[in-house]
Amino acid sequence: MKPRTGRKPPRRLVARFVAISWRDLAVSFGPILLVSIAAIWVAVRLIQPAPPRTLTISAGPQGSTFWNAAQQYKTILARNGITLDVLESQGSVQNLQRLADPKSTVDVAFVQDGLATKTGKAPAGLVSLGSVAYVPLAVFYHGPVVTRLSKFEGQRLAIGQEGSGTRELALALLKANGIEPGGATTLLPLSGDDAARALVKGEIDAAFLTGDSAQPPVMARLVHMPGVHFFDFSQADAYARRFAYLTALTIPMGAFDFGHNLPPAPIRIIAPTVELIARDSLHPALSDLLIEAAKEVHGGATLLQTAGEFPAPRSHDFPISDDAARYYKSGKSFLYRMMPFWLASLADRLIVLLVPIIVVLIPGLRLVPSLYAWRVKSRIYRWYGSLIALERASMNEPTPAERHALVRQVDAIEDSVNAMKMPLAYADQFYVLREHIGFVRARLAHARVRRSERDEAAADGEHGEHGGETAQSASGHAGAGSPE
Repeated sequence: MKPRTGRKPPRRLVARFVAISWRDLAVSFGPILLVSIAAIWVAVRLIQPAPPRTLTISAGPQGSTFWNAAQQYKTILARNGITLDVLESQGSVQNLQRLADPKSTVDVAFVQDGLATKTGKAPAGLVSLGSVAYVPLAVFYHGPVVTRLSKFEGQRLAIGQEGSGTRELALALLKANGIEPGGATTLLPLSGDDAARALVKGEIDAAFLTGDSAQPPVMARLVHMPGVHFFDFSQADAYARRFAYLTALTIPMGAFDFGHNLPPAPIRIIAPTVELIARDSLHPALSDLLIEAAKEVHGGATLLQTAGEFPAPRSHDFPISDDAARYYKSGKSFLYRMMPFWLASLADRLIVLLVPIIVVLIPGLRLVPSLYAWRVKSRIYRWYGSLIALERASMNEPTPAERHALVRQVDAIEDSVNAMKMPLAYADQFYVLREHIGFVRARLAHARVRRSERDEAAADGEHGEHGGETAQSASGHAGAGSPE
């Protein structure tokens, strides 16, 4: 029978070395990916959707100034792939009613200034894209020259149809001159051609006409009509002071016809401005397109305005929208200046998606290698605290039972380390850890040897002391037995 050597067989190494630890990579990359997904989700929620391809505008009667302008808008927007549906209306009042109605499909409309605040409060949810033109009030009449509207009292006046801005403006001006419905003055709902024909036939005494209810050729025809006078607002400045939405303007002598010198003298008129009013949900890109169209249609010089005067960020009844204010301040964005409309719209939305990727994901990806290394190394470093504690315990000269317990702890650590799954790139640190485990085991073995040597030395010292006493006793006994 072979004697037992007391040496344990070497512990089995079952560690697995892989090119990369996908679990550690997933744990390192996961939080960054989740934060990036959350940032992209927030961006998608905040991003403007693609602009719709169809808009609806409420204009005015067919052939009116408003209607003609809307038809020009339609042609301009079609260049960018936007279909503009033009709805006929009685004028500014009906346009405003359609915009204020949440069930209406109207997106934008021409609205004469001064109408919304007549009721005391403008409808909510509507914004202005700016004033686009003057809407001069032209008053034509029969008879002797009249210089004040109060002189029309008791006569037959065509003031426009219900729902037109012409009617509302005429009523406001006549009321300021003491003329109101139900009195001696007959107020007839005639406009455009009907009012012009009635005036020529002598069926009415005066006609109030503006751009939302009359065609320009109609007013031009009345200017040339014998016996018909163009009313001169000699009190134009006073009207402009009383009514903040009115502007006093002057038509120069001969402006209508140089050959016939019409008008034969400068004529003072008053004019509200017309605003392009939209719902506050209008897409910013379409807001820019509409203002661009307004510049093309209304930006030229006329008898009443200088080139570039309109469109302008003037508002009376409604606040200028944020998108319109931005446009008037800095124009179209870089993308819309450099690209076709739909391509710029797509790029604009993609940029919003790229922001969280650039701000969160890309810097996060740079952190992934460090997080990955920290995660792998942490599995190695976490054993060093236990090893240090075991080494300190080995220096306190443990008893055999204590040393045996410490050895079992070292064995448990080594078993756990040997079973780890490690990337090859960190194999050197793995083997360094195993060397340190062996170092601690050696310290425990050295502590056992030291204790054995100390015990043996103590035993030898105890034995030597006991042997000296025995020799001394034997010597005494020998002396006692010798003869004197």
